[in-house]
Amino acid sequence: MSLESAFGDDPAFVPYLAAGDPSIEASKAYVEALDRGGADVIELGLPFSEPIAEGPTIQAAVVRALQAGMTPPRYLEFVRDLNVETPLVCMTYYNLIYQYRDESDRGGPDAFVHAAADAGVEGFVVPDLPVEEADPMRAACDDAGVDLVSIVAPTTGDDRLERLLAISSGYVYVQARLGVTGAKDDVSGRTAETLARLREYDTTLPKAVGFGIRTGDHAERIVGAGADGVIVGSALVDIVAKGAETEKPTDAVAEQLADLARELKAGALQGRMAVEPERK
Repeated sequence: MSLESAFGDDPAFVPYLAAGDPSIEASKAYVEALDRGGADVIELGLPFSEPIAEGPTIQAAVVRALQAGMTPPRYLEFVRDLNVETPLVCMTYYNLIYQYRDESDRGGPDAFVHAAADAGVEGFVVPDLPVEEADPMRAACDDAGVDLVSIVAPTTGDDRLERLLAISSGYVYVQARLGVTGAKDDVSGRTAETLARLREYDTTLPKAVGFGIRTGDHAERIVGAGADGVIVGSALVDIVAKGAETEKPTDAVAEQLADLARELKAGALQGRMAVEPERK
């Protein structure tokens, strides 16, 4: 299944977790719980020591995953071992991709993208990859038959936006607000404005909104504003963090994650029902 087709007729729920947080085995159970909970695409973070786009919640998840021994080779093994139907997107930083070397000592984007695709990854989100330097990554993704998802911010200028859309595939990650990732008590009012801007461009790519979404009500409002999907990370990572802190059984944490996944998916569906008459 391609990432774009994963959106289908219904709005997509796209959760994020850091692979290996708080342990390799627990993390596998948590990703599989999101699959059961109705995820349409799962963004699976490959931890990097300097996650500049992340807020404190995901930064802490990255630290736990690194302490648990997560590395690029172990990440690929982790993906291979998952029992999920949902398409997986690798979310990581370009330095890890650039520095990667496979067993034959082939390196860089081409080596990592192909290794990840062989393991089961179907797309990439690379927050620190400038559009001006994205050609090698785009070429590697094209050659491996996987997608490269770009992030669009509220302040992205028209020229840059056009270039981002030109190199994007799968879906567009729409940043709901400025700053770093993190669950909020409310969603940004700039989301509808950004989505309206994107509709002016000649692209059929689905638009998935992230940054700050934590409840079904948030998901409903985001989809009601015109999004094709919602991306949720910190609200889910909070559950993982509290489970690790209190030494809660893995199965219990997994069920909490699945429950929130169902709530968020249901909220997104409600948002689509609210705007469906307008589409007709």
